[in-house]
Amino acid sequence: MDSLTGRAVAVLRTADPAAKVAATLAAARDWKDGTLTAIGAERPPLRPARPARPVILPPNKMPRRGTGAQAGRIAMFHALAHIEFNAIDLGWDIIARFADPALPKAFYDDWVMVAEQEAEHFTALEALMAEMGAAYGDLPAHDGLWQAAEKTADSLERRLAVVPMTLEARALDTAPHTVGKLGLAAEDASQIALRKIVDEEILHVAAGTRWFNFVCAHTGLDPAARYQAIVREAFPKGLKRPFNTEGRSAAGLPAHYYEPLGV
Repeated sequence: MDSLTGRAVAVLRTADPAAKVAATLAAARDWKDGTLTAIGAERPPLRPARPARPVILPPNKMPRRGTGAQAGRIAMFHALAHIEFNAIDLGWDIIARFADPALPKAFYDDWVMVAEQEAEHFTALEALMAEMGAAYGDLPAHDGLWQAAEKTADSLERRLAVVPMTLEARALDTAPHTVGKLGLAAEDASQIALRKIVDEEILHVAAGTRWFNFVCAHTGLDPAARYQAIVREAFPKGLKRPFNTEGRSAAGLPAHYYEPLGV
Protein backbone atom coordinates (compact mmCIF):
# COMPACT_ATOMS: atom_id res chain seq x y z
CA MET A 1 0.00 0.00 0.00
CA ASP A 2 1.20 3.49 -0.84
CA SER A 3 2.00 5.34 2.38
CA LEU A 4 3.52 8.57 3.61
CA THR A 5 6.46 6.85 5.27
CA GLY A 6 6.98 4.82 2.10
CA ARG A 7 7.17 8.02 0.07
CA ALA A 8 9.49 9.53 2.67
CA VAL A 9 11.89 6.61 2.45
CA ALA A 10 11.77 6.73 -1.36
CA VAL A 11 12.86 10.39 -1.26
CA LEU A 12 15.64 9.57 1.20
CA ARG A 13 16.90 6.85 -1.14
CA THR A 14 16.94 9.22 -4.13
CA ALA A 15 20.36 10.76 -4.76
CA ASP A 16 19.70 12.96 -7.81
CA PRO A 17 18.68 16.47 -6.68
CA ALA A 18 16.10 17.03 -9.43
CA ALA A 19 14.51 13.62 -8.80
CA LYS A 20 14.50 14.22 -5.03
CA VAL A 21 12.72 17.55 -5.52
CA ALA A 22 10.19 16.03 -7.94
CA ALA A 23 9.42 13.12 -5.59
CA THR A 24 9.02 15.54 -2.69
CA LEU A 25 6.61 17.81 -4.52
CA ALA A 26 4.57 14.85 -5.78
CA ALA A 27 4.30 13.32 -2.30
CA ALA A 28 3.32 16.67 -0.78
CA ARG A 29 0.66 17.21 -3.44
CA ASP A 30 -0.79 13.73 -2.92
CA TRP A 31 -0.82 14.14 0.86
CA LYS A 32 -2.51 17.53 0.75
CA ASP A 33 -5.19 16.54 -1.77
CA GLY A 34 -6.04 13.31 0.05
CA THR A 35 -4.76 10.92 -2.60
CA LEU A 36 -2.26 9.67 -0.03
CA THR A 37 -3.71 8.99 3.44
CA ALA A 38 -1.94 6.01 5.03
CA ILE A 39 0.99 6.78 7.36
CA GLY A 40 2.60 3.35 7.04
CA ALA A 41 5.57 2.05 8.99
CA GLU A 42 8.54 2.23 6.60
CA ARG A 43 11.75 3.08 8.42
CA PRO A 44 14.45 5.29 6.91
CA PRO A 45 18.10 4.56 6.22
CA LEU A 46 20.57 6.06 8.70
CA ARG A 47 21.93 8.21 5.89
CA PRO A 48 20.13 9.39 2.75
CA ALA A 49 21.46 8.76 -0.74
CA ARG A 50 23.73 11.54 -1.99
CA PRO A 51 24.90 12.62 -5.46
CA ALA A 52 28.56 12.31 -6.42
CA ARG A 53 28.89 16.08 -6.21
CA PRO A 54 29.39 18.20 -4.19
CA VAL A 55 32.53 16.79 -2.63
CA ILE A 56 31.95 16.51 1.13
CA LEU A 57 34.73 17.81 3.37
CA PRO A 58 35.08 18.10 7.14
CA PRO A 59 33.85 21.53 8.30
CA ASN A 60 37.38 22.58 9.30
CA LYS A 61 38.71 21.70 5.83
CA MET A 62 36.27 23.84 3.88
CA PRO A 63 38.07 26.39 1.66
CA ARG A 64 37.62 30.08 2.22
CA ARG A 65 34.94 31.64 0.08
CA GLY A 66 36.13 33.27 -3.11
CA THR A 67 36.68 36.99 -3.26
CA GLY A 68 34.74 39.27 -5.53
CA ALA A 69 31.03 39.99 -5.61
CA GLN A 70 29.99 37.19 -7.97
CA ALA A 71 32.25 34.52 -6.49
CA GLY A 72 31.04 35.45 -3.02
CA ARG A 73 27.40 35.25 -4.05
CA ILE A 74 27.90 31.90 -5.76
CA ALA A 75 29.63 30.52 -2.67
CA MET A 76 26.88 31.79 -0.39
CA PHE A 77 24.06 30.50 -2.57
CA HIS A 78 25.84 27.15 -2.89
CA ALA A 79 26.21 26.83 0.89
CA LEU A 80 22.54 27.70 1.37
CA ALA A 81 21.48 25.28 -1.37
CA HIS A 82 23.39 22.49 0.37
CA ILE A 83 21.60 23.27 3.63
CA GLU A 84 18.23 23.21 1.86
CA PHE A 85 19.10 19.95 0.06
CA ASN A 86 19.82 18.34 3.43
CA ALA A 87 16.71 19.94 4.88
CA ILE A 88 14.50 18.19 2.32
CA ASP A 89 15.74 14.89 3.71
CA LEU A 90 15.42 16.09 7.31
CA GLY A 91 11.73 16.79 6.74
CA TRP A 92 11.13 13.31 5.37
CA ASP A 93 13.40 11.62 7.90
CA ILE A 94 11.47 12.98 10.88
CA ILE A 95 8.26 11.60 9.34
CA ALA A 96 9.62 8.11 8.68
CA ARG A 97 11.91 7.78 11.70
CA PHE A 98 9.42 8.93 14.31
CA ALA A 99 6.08 7.85 12.78
CA ASP A 100 3.77 6.86 15.61
CA PRO A 101 0.00 6.21 15.72
CA ALA A 102 -0.13 8.42 18.82
CA LEU A 103 0.95 11.47 16.83
CA PRO A 104 -1.88 13.55 15.34
CA LYS A 105 -2.25 14.11 11.60
CA ALA A 106 -1.15 17.72 12.12
CA PHE A 107 2.36 16.43 12.92
CA TYR A 108 2.64 14.88 9.48
CA ASP A 109 1.00 17.91 7.85
CA ASP A 110 3.71 20.14 9.32
CA TRP A 111 6.67 18.05 8.21
CA VAL A 112 5.27 17.47 4.73
CA MET A 113 4.96 21.26 4.48
CA VAL A 114 8.55 21.65 5.66
CA ALA A 115 9.92 19.15 3.13
CA GLU A 116 7.93 20.76 0.32
CA GLN A 117 9.14 24.26 1.15
CA GLU A 118 12.75 23.12 1.51
CA ALA A 119 12.51 21.61 -1.98
CA GLU A 120 11.20 24.91 -3.30
CA HIS A 121 14.01 26.78 -1.54
CA PHE A 122 16.62 24.48 -3.08
CA THR A 123 15.10 25.01 -6.53
CA ALA A 124 15.11 28.79 -6.08
CA LEU A 125 18.76 28.79 -5.03
CA GLU A 126 19.68 26.57 -7.97
CA ALA A 127 18.03 29.10 -10.28
CA LEU A 128 19.97 31.98 -8.71
CA MET A 129 23.24 30.09 -9.22
CA ALA A 130 22.33 29.20 -12.79
CA GLU A 131 21.92 32.89 -13.60
CA MET A 132 25.60 33.29 -12.68
CA GLY A 133 26.75 30.23 -14.63
CA ALA A 134 27.09 27.99 -11.57
CA ALA A 135 25.34 24.87 -10.30
CA TYR A 136 24.89 22.86 -7.13
CA GLY A 137 27.88 20.56 -6.79
CA ASP A 138 30.41 23.00 -8.24
CA LEU A 139 31.85 23.73 -4.79
CA PRO A 140 32.63 21.48 -1.82
CA ALA A 141 30.26 21.26 1.14
CA HIS A 142 30.30 19.79 4.63
CA ASP A 143 28.09 17.27 6.40
CA GLY A 144 27.50 19.04 9.70
CA LEU A 145 23.72 19.23 9.42
CA TRP A 146 23.28 15.52 8.74
CA GLN A 147 25.73 14.64 11.50
CA ALA A 148 23.37 16.44 13.88
CA ALA A 149 20.51 14.33 12.50
CA GLU A 150 22.46 11.13 13.10
CA LYS A 151 23.20 12.13 16.69
CA THR A 152 19.49 12.65 17.36
CA ALA A 153 18.16 9.61 15.50
CA ASP A 154 17.06 7.90 18.71
CA SER A 155 14.83 10.64 20.12
CA LEU A 156 12.11 12.84 18.65
CA GLU A 157 12.47 15.46 21.39
CA ARG A 158 16.25 15.66 20.86
CA ARG A 159 15.83 15.91 17.08
CA LEU A 160 13.33 18.76 17.47
CA ALA A 161 15.46 20.60 20.02
CA VAL A 162 18.71 20.32 18.08
CA VAL A 163 17.67 20.69 14.44
CA PRO A 164 14.70 23.05 13.99
CA MET A 165 14.83 24.78 17.38
CA THR A 166 18.59 25.37 17.42
CA LEU A 167 20.25 24.95 14.03
CA GLU A 168 17.37 26.39 11.99
CA ALA A 169 16.80 29.10 14.60
CA ARG A 170 20.48 29.97 14.23
CA ALA A 171 19.84 30.51 10.53
CA LEU A 172 17.23 33.10 11.52
CA ASP A 173 19.89 34.82 13.63
CA THR A 174 22.39 35.06 10.77
CA ALA A 175 19.95 35.74 7.91
CA PRO A 176 19.78 39.55 8.24
CA HIS A 177 23.58 39.82 8.10
CA THR A 178 23.78 37.31 5.26
CA VAL A 179 21.22 39.15 3.14
CA GLY A 180 22.72 42.54 3.97
CA LYS A 181 26.24 41.39 3.05
CA LEU A 182 25.11 40.72 -0.52
CA GLY A 183 24.40 44.42 -0.99
CA LEU A 184 21.27 43.76 -3.00
CA ALA A 185 18.54 46.26 -3.78
CA ALA A 186 15.19 45.52 -2.14
CA GLU A 187 13.61 44.66 -5.50
CA ASP A 188 16.48 42.40 -6.62
CA ALA A 189 15.29 38.86 -7.45
CA SER A 190 17.96 37.36 -5.18
CA GLN A 191 16.87 39.49 -2.24
CA ILE A 192 13.21 38.61 -2.80
CA ALA A 193 14.01 34.88 -2.97
CA LEU A 194 16.16 34.98 0.17
CA ARG A 195 13.55 36.88 2.16
CA LYS A 196 10.91 34.33 1.17
CA ILE A 197 13.21 31.56 2.34
CA VAL A 198 13.75 33.30 5.70
CA ASP A 199 10.01 33.89 6.17
CA GLU A 200 9.29 30.21 5.56
CA GLU A 201 12.14 29.06 7.79
CA ILE A 202 10.26 30.78 10.62
CA LEU A 203 7.45 28.30 9.95
CA HIS A 204 9.92 25.43 10.25
CA VAL A 205 11.27 26.63 13.60
CA ALA A 206 7.63 27.03 14.67
CA ALA A 207 6.88 23.42 13.72
CA GLY A 208 9.86 22.20 15.71
CA THR A 209 8.86 24.25 18.75
CA ARG A 210 5.21 23.21 18.55
CA TRP A 211 5.96 19.50 18.49
CA PHE A 212 8.72 19.74 21.09
CA ASN A 213 6.20 21.33 23.43
CA PHE A 214 3.70 18.59 22.51
CA VAL A 215 6.19 15.86 23.43
CA CYS A 216 7.09 17.58 26.70
CA ALA A 217 3.41 17.97 27.59
CA HIS A 218 2.92 14.22 27.17
CA THR A 219 5.97 13.33 29.25
CA GLY A 220 5.26 15.88 31.98
CA LEU A 221 8.54 17.76 31.45
CA ASP A 222 9.00 21.53 31.57
CA PRO A 223 9.79 22.39 27.92
CA ALA A 224 12.21 25.26 28.64
CA ALA A 225 14.21 23.23 31.15
CA ARG A 226 14.22 20.17 28.89
CA TYR A 227 15.31 22.23 25.88
CA GLN A 228 18.18 23.72 27.86
CA ALA A 229 19.30 20.31 29.09
CA ILE A 230 19.37 18.88 25.56
CA VAL A 231 21.17 21.90 24.09
CA ARG A 232 23.77 22.02 26.86
CA GLU A 233 24.62 18.40 26.07
CA ALA A 234 24.69 18.91 22.30
CA PHE A 235 26.34 22.36 22.31
CA PRO A 236 28.47 22.54 25.48
CA LYS A 237 29.99 25.88 24.44
CA GLY A 238 26.52 27.49 24.40
CA LEU A 239 24.61 29.33 21.69
CA LYS A 240 26.25 32.26 19.96
CA ARG A 241 24.66 35.66 20.29
CA PRO A 242 23.11 37.85 19.00
CA PHE A 243 19.72 36.17 18.73
CA ASN A 244 17.09 37.26 16.23
CA THR A 245 14.51 37.69 18.97
CA GLU A 246 11.88 38.99 16.56
CA GLY A 247 12.21 36.02 14.19
CA ARG A 248 12.35 33.51 17.03
CA SER A 249 9.28 35.04 18.68
CA ALA A 250 7.42 34.88 15.36
CA ALA A 251 8.22 31.16 15.41
CA GLY A 252 6.77 30.78 18.91
CA LEU A 253 10.21 30.14 20.44
CA PRO A 254 10.25 32.10 23.72
CA ALA A 255 13.39 33.94 24.83
CA HIS A 256 13.44 32.18 28.21
CA TYR A 257 14.11 28.90 26.39
CA TYR A 258 17.38 30.05 24.82
CA GLU A 259 18.58 33.20 26.59
CA PRO A 260 20.23 31.26 29.47
CA LEU A 261 22.29 29.40 26.83
CA GLY A 262 23.64 32.50 25.08
CA VAL A 263 27.38 33.27 25.02
